Amino acid sequence: MSVFLDSELTEIERSENARFRVIPVPLERTVSYGAGTANGPNAIIEASNELERITGHAEPCVEGIFTEQPIDCDADLPTVMENIANRTEAAVRSGKVPVTLGGEHSLSYGAVMGVARALGQPFGMVQIDAHADLREAYQGEKHSHASVMHLLTEKGIRLAQFGVRAFSTEEAKSRLKNNIFHVDAEELVTGNIHAVDLPDDFPELIYVSFDVDGLDPSLMPATGTPVPGGLGYYQALRLVEHSLKGRRCVGFDVVELAPNGSTAWDFTAAQIVYRLMAAC
Repeated sequence: MSVFLDSELTEIERSENARFRVIPVPLERTVSYGAGTANGPNAIIEASNELERITGHAEPCVEGIFTEQPIDCDADLPTVMENIANRTEAAVRSGKVPVTLGGEHSLSYGAVMGVARALGQPFGMVQIDAHADLREAYQGEKHSHASVMHLLTEKGIRLAQFGVRAFSTEEAKSRLKNNIFHVDAEELVTGNIHAVDLPDDFPELIYVSFDVDGLDPSLMPATGTPVPGGLGYYQALRLVEHSLKGRRCVGFDVVELAPNGSTAWDFTAAQIVYRLMAAC
């Protein structure tokens, strides 16, 4: 089995007592443009072997990183979501941080629901994404990558979106209806903004969902729907890091990598995963 950061971890750091639980989810069921997300988790894990132990000024691997067996994604979508939820719930109940690797963005529903069951208290989500993902359903599927945030806001989870630059009229209305905090890509990029304060009443506990298409396609072309005008690498990471200041990260996912043969993009996604570990 492939192991995240396998080339760097000591035996103690890779044990089941590790703080971070990597959960590969090779899900590809509702993609609507480019394909390949099923190969994303393995590509991220393979590329992670080329990472260094230190990212920024942190060395998150000293707290341990355990890589679990991949989720079987052949069942119907509700069953897949429940299987993901069982994994993330178990991680949080044992005091660990679930790190879910995708796979398409629809998997975030299962990952977040498991965290919610384990916590039993309010928490918020910070989303990096080119898309709002707030459709009620897409192409007849409510568990679509394009409707995952709609499902989660229906569950009462507070949402903050950064980097969005493609959304429908339905999604614009949803933002107003559900009081979704957002600062979109054009404002962030043209203003060179790297830090945004969340509302004072935003929950202390935070789950991060990082869709790699939130980055500009010049930095991340290996994704199903690359939208121009996206965030910079450090910009996206610092937006997340600032959001977590004074708050606690209870889990995160990195989704929508669709490997295209260039290891540069796999490595970029792996580095994002490791940098988010450092932010938790």
